[in-house]
Parts: sequence; structure tokens; C-alpha cells
Amino acid sequence: MATEPGLTWQRFRDLKLSELTDAADGWRAASAFADAARERVDGDMGGRLTKTQDSESARAAVKRLKRLSANYHYIRTETGLVRGALDGLATELGAPQRRLRDALDDAASLGYTVNDSGSIDYPAGGKNDLTGDPHPGGSVVGNNGLIGAGNPGLYRDANGMLDPAPAPGTPALKSPNPHRAKAQDVADRLAHAMREAHEIDARYSSALHKLKAAPGLTVDTRTWADVGSDADAVSQAAQNYLEKQLPLDKSPAERKEWWDHLSQEQRDEYLSAFPGVIGNLDGIPATARDEANRENLQLLIGQLGVKHDDASREMLGGLKGIQEKLEEGGEPPMYLLGIGDEGNGRAIIAYGNPDTADNVSAYVPGLGTKLDADFAGGTVNRALQTALGAHHVDQSSRTSSIVWLGYDAPQTTPGDLASGKSVMFTNDAEAGAPDYNAFMAGISARHEGGNPHVTAIGHSYGSLTVGLAAQEKGGIPGADDIILVGSPGTGADNAQDLNVGKDHVYVGAADNDIVTKLPNHAEASGMASGAVGGGSAGFVLGAGMAGPPGALFGGGVGALVGGIAGYNAQDAQTDPSEHWFGTDPASESFGATRFMVDDGATIIEDRGKMSAHSNYFNPDEDQESADNIAKIVAGKSEEIKLETPR
Repeated sequence: MATEPGLTWQRFRDLKLSELTDAADGWRAASAFADAARERVDGDMGGRLTKTQDSESARAAVKRLKRLSANYHYIRTETGLVRGALDGLATELGAPQRRLRDALDDAASLGYTVNDSGSIDYPAGGKNDLTGDPHPGGSVVGNNGLIGAGNPGLYRDANGMLDPAPAPGTPALKSPNPHRAKAQDVADRLAHAMREAHEIDARYSSALHKLKAAPGLTVDTRTWADVGSDADAVSQAAQNYLEKQLPLDKSPAERKEWWDHLSQEQRDEYLSAFPGVIGNLDGIPATARDEANRENLQLLIGQLGVKHDDASREMLGGLKGIQEKLEEGGEPPMYLLGIGDEGNGRAIIAYGNPDTADNVSAYVPGLGTKLDADFAGGTVNRALQTALGAHHVDQSSRTSSIVWLGYDAPQTTPGDLASGKSVMFTNDAEAGAPDYNAFMAGISARHEGGNPHVTAIGHSYGSLTVGLAAQEKGGIPGADDIILVGSPGTGADNAQDLNVGKDHVYVGAADNDIVTKLPNHAEASGMASGAVGGGSAGFVLGAGMAGPPGALFGGGVGALVGGIAGYNAQDAQTDPSEHWFGTDPASESFGATRFMVDDGATIIEDRGKMSAHSNYFNPDEDQESADNIAKIVAGKSEEIKLETPR
């Protein structure tokens, strides 16, 4: 076997992997020192100065301290990545090194010679039936490092002639020397071990070579973009290591057990070296996910900050908005349980620790929601309002209120409609429902008390996602109650289908919220047909009476009249409780408990806006609805004000 420059089988045999892990420990210590230094700068120095001094010089000093803190943060992150890469390298090299040493031990015990090139010399053996002499020895090399690949390899006979491998499909000739097959096995194992070692070494070398700081370090957006690229490189290099070490394909309960049995040192290693993995792993403690995702947030801001497309700028606005809220602090404390740039963006934010709360609610937003400035400034506030409302209802209990944007909610662009990813289709909800259930399973597995009061909340299209999640086998893990607001349907015929008991399904539907009155498929079809027919007739009549202007006017009026007529014709033949996504949750036939909400403004009164669809969580606009939601979340559903079903 011809080895690549640098790593020979002799060097690999003698390599002390403990030296790699010792080096990783050194980087671990450097990372911990930088982290501790940053905390001192932020707290003991910058924080104290801010609280005790109010002058221009003090403010200038605080700015310099923030720059120093950013430098320590950068050092902590990069040294953590080096540490993770070295630990991964040492771990992955362990298996091929053991195989190499086993192969060398077998060669020695059999009396074979292992050459510098990796070929194996074997002695004469067996007996020639004609001459009585032993069959000559020879030399073999490994077969591409792939054991059992069908290639018996190459070997030299006693005269030094190299026998070629047989043509594909041709049976290999069996050597009369019994040593030949044994030597080939040893050579194959050695070649396989070295091929694997070279692949591992190249993978990690590429990642480690990226971990370099530019001279005259300035920690800015481009610096963090580079760090984000470094983190991706290390994660890609260590993917095999991660798959073997982390329970990526396990249940949240199994991940909890894995995390709980790690030492604090191991946890710190994973958090600093692989924050993108740990931060989004259901079953990991909320505090650990928050720590990892704050790191992820900084890296994502850096990566998106150097891009100039509209989608990146939009997402960057959302990420910076979340970062500002995290830096503001306040009560209840904010936990970042998930963050990512997949699709339209991912963000899971909790007000209050779900691992220790008595009441936990997880709200799924709907149509038009994505990780942008509106999400950070508006959607997130709905979770905060629910948390504050629940605390007002019951100050003796702790509440964690979560907004879960763990899926791609449908958007309103023509492109989404054309691709089948609009609000008219169930694709996004079907994709999001299993992920929502996995998240909720993590909440149940991780809770320290073991039995919190859990409420699943779906708004708008998010109620379809929650409804489909509830209809999966076993329902939504841990859910005691389900709240549906502004719902176009859940895909269920009856509240009983949602697996919490129909008395635990609560519905809020404003009279002027048109989303809660979407037509069913037959009505929509009649409306479209009527509009086309009416528009055509109006166009012709208008043209005959007043020329082109009359045609345009007549066509518009005809389409409107025809659409209404078509809708009414189909409506008279269908169940009025049937909506686009199944039975109207606010209808009597659905069987849920409808709670009182404000009627809201009509679209005409609202000048084309749909505020009646957006005010359910907002106590300033709909105190009745916000109070009822808070009471259900706090476990006080007997106190809500009821409204007659439709």
C-alpha cells in the first residue's frame, strides 16, 4: 500500500491519541478562561460602572469594555471549536488505530514481514505434490482499503513477478501456499485502517486550518461571519463523530438520559464546540439550549450580515430583534430554545423556564409568519402577553409561555401559491406537526416536576398544524388542553378527534375574522365558477352598452355578482359548519368550548386590514380573549367567559 505523505502506518501505529485529548484539554482551559474573563468584564467591570457612574468618560469606558468582552467572546468560541475538533479527531482515529495494531500483531504472530509501503511478505508453505518442496512465498498488498470488496489484491511470487487481479466477474485463483490468504487478510485490514485514517485526518485538518484569526483582530460582523463558517466546517468534519456520540436519532426521553449521564466537562464541550446541534435538540435542558442558541444567534447574525439578498436582510432583522430582547432581560426571563435559518427561519422562544414551570403553553403561529422583524416585534410579544396574563390569573404558580416557529408557515406570495405551499394547502402543516410533537415530547421528558399543565395553542394556519399534531397517534405529548384561535379548521371533524377530550378543546373566533369563515371546497368552487361566468356576461353586456369602459365596469360587477351567486348556490347545498380544512372549530357540531372574544372590526372598517384575526392575544385590543387564553393556560378554565357556538 502506497501511503500518502505524512501519515505512514508506522507513525499512525505510534501516534498517542492521548496527546490529542491533552491538547483538547488545553484549549478547553483557554475557552473557560476567556468565558470567565468575559463574565467579569460584563458584570464586575462594565455592569458596575454602568450602575455607579453617569458621565461621558464612564460611557466611553463602557464602550471599550464591550469591545473587550466581544474579544473574549470570540476567543471563547474559537478555542471551543478547536477543542471540539481535536476531541472528535482523537475519538474517530481510535477505531482505525486499533484495527491497524491488531493487523500488525497478527502479522508478527504469523511471522510475516510488514514493509514500509504496507505490503506483506509471507514465507514458503504447503507442499508441492509433484516435487515435495514447499510452495514459494511472496508479497501482497491491500485491496483499496475495502475489506470484502471482491478484489483479492495483488501479490508477488518468489521470482518477484506481480500477479494481476482477475478481471471483474472472474473467480480468483486460489494460491496453493496457505500463507498467501492469511497475508492478504492482514494486508487488507492494514490498508483499510490507513485509508480510514487518511480520510479522518484530511477532514479534520481542513477544518482546523480554517481556525485562524486575522492579524489586528477586530470583532465585527465579518469576524462573526468567519466564525460561523468555522463552526460549520468543524460540524461537517465531525459529523461522523457526532452521529456516534450524540443521540441524534433517539427520542427526547433518550436524549434526556444521555445528557443527564454526561459529566459537566462533557456538556461544556458539546455546548461550546457544537452549539448548533445541542441548541436544537429536543430533550436537552432549556438552560443548556438557551446557552447554545445565544451562541448560534451570534453566528447567524454574522453569516447573514455579509449577505445582501432580500431574504437574508429580512431574516437578519428578525435575529437582531430577538438579540435585543435577550439583552434587555426582564421578567419573566426569556429562553431561546431554538434558532436557525432553514426555510423561512426557525425560532422557539419561551418566557419562563418550561423545565420548572407549573404551566406550559406552546403557541404555533400561522399565515405569513416568518423569522423577520415583525416576528421579533409582534409574534413573540403574544407569548409574553400570555405569560403575563397567566401570572396575573394565578400568582402562586409559574408559567412558561412559548412561541414555536419550528416549521415553514405558508406565505402570501405568488411563488408560494404556485408551488403548492400556500395557505390553501396542508403541506406545511403536515410537515410541521411531527416536529411540534417532538418538541412537546421534549418538554414532557425534561420537566423537573414531571407533570406540568400543558396547553397547545394554534393561531390561524397554526391551528391546522396543532390539529394535525393532535391527531397523530397518542396526540400531542403531555397536552392537557388545546386552544384554537382564528382557525380555518384543524383537519378534524370533531373536537374529540384531538385526543384531549372535547371538553378540553377551546375555541376563540371573532365574528369579523374572515379566516374563521373560509368557504369549504364546494363553496369556493361555486364562487370561482360564478365569478368567471358573471364576469364574462358583464363584460359583453357592458361593451355593447358603453364600449371598452363599460366592458371593464360590467366585467367587474358581473364577477362580483356571479361569485356571490355561485357561493350562495353551493352554500345552500352544503353543511354550513364545513370549512376549508374541515369542520368549523367554532361550530356546535365540532363540539369544542367556545370562549368569548371581541368581534373586531370588519375589513371595510379596518380599511382592508385583518386586525380581527390578529388581536386574540393582545389585551390592549381584545382584553376578553387575552384573559380567557391566560385563564386556560393557568389551569383556570372554569373561570373563562363562554360564547354560544355557531
